[in-house]
Amino acid sequence: MVITGAAGFIGSHVADALSGAGHEVLAVDAPGRSLAPDVAWRTWAEVSAGPGVSVAEVDLAVDDLDAVAAADVVLHLAGRPGVRDSWGAGRAIAERDNVRATRRLLAACLGRPAGRRPKVVVASSSSVYGSAGRRPNREDDPLNPASPYAVSKAEVERLAGQAAGCGLRTVLLRYFSVYGPRQRPDMAFHRFIEAALDGRPLPVFGDGRSSRSFTHVRDVVAATLAAAAAELPPGIVVNVGHRDHVAVQDAIAMLTEALGVPAEIRREAPVAGDASRTWAGTGRARDLLGWTATTDLAEGLADQIAWHRARRAVPEGAGVG
Repeated sequence: MVITGAAGFIGSHVADALSGAGHEVLAVDAPGRSLAPDVAWRTWAEVSAGPGVSVAEVDLAVDDLDAVAAADVVLHLAGRPGVRDSWGAGRAIAERDNVRATRRLLAACLGRPAGRRPKVVVASSSSVYGSAGRRPNREDDPLNPASPYAVSKAEVERLAGQAAGCGLRTVLLRYFSVYGPRQRPDMAFHRFIEAALDGRPLPVFGDGRSSRSFTHVRDVVAATLAAAAAELPPGIVVNVGHRDHVAVQDAIAMLTEALGVPAEIRREAPVAGDASRTWAGTGRARDLLGWTATTDLAEGLADQIAWHRARRAVPEGAGVG
């Protein structure tokens, strides 16, 4: 089994889960292209230590992909994340690392003999919906991407659907606001927890009333592995998110209570293109994958806080899984 983006937040957890279950894993990434290369290289080292894991440093946008396409299953979790970083010069980077890389990967898989093409599970994002309205977003809702990042993910979905029409078994997973241990430094809970532990005000974009279907990475891993194993219609899209949406200000209250610190806030300008609400309709995941997110936010935040504290207790240069 191949995992692209294996040095990343979600990909590293998927690699650990597969390795722990006894699978042979080819972990693929280009850590030097990460938004936080130092973090990515450290995670890369942790992933590579897993039993049955071999690693390959591959830039999907330019390198040969024959070895990647030769797998039975490819979990394509690599990409350039982030609404905020996709504006300006970031637009071209999102197009390169999301669209071009995915196009080349799908083409390499389609280039295999018909009976030997892998199943490809592709990571997408709830950002393709834009802001949710008065009900959860369902997979057949129209897309309304409002940032270059979201536009790139919508194009990734189009390419995967096109590949399905050409005979490739693709599955698209729309992830919703994933959090937990190893969360990227640019993500909200990571920034909030680090600020609180440092005794600094928490940097919040906007007024804190935006809400999210916060989904713990443990649940996301379970959904991803279920999608890899299930017999699904080629090109199908499945939401992977918690059924409840929680306001950022309420999540902060939970977080600061768990940390035992006052909720001091530093307001920052809202991020252009950021959704005011994400809300996952989870019926399809339940019906097709037998999956529902089971980690509530209080439990998940306690898990992430424990990881941050453990990480701070480890000497510089060592790693925490």
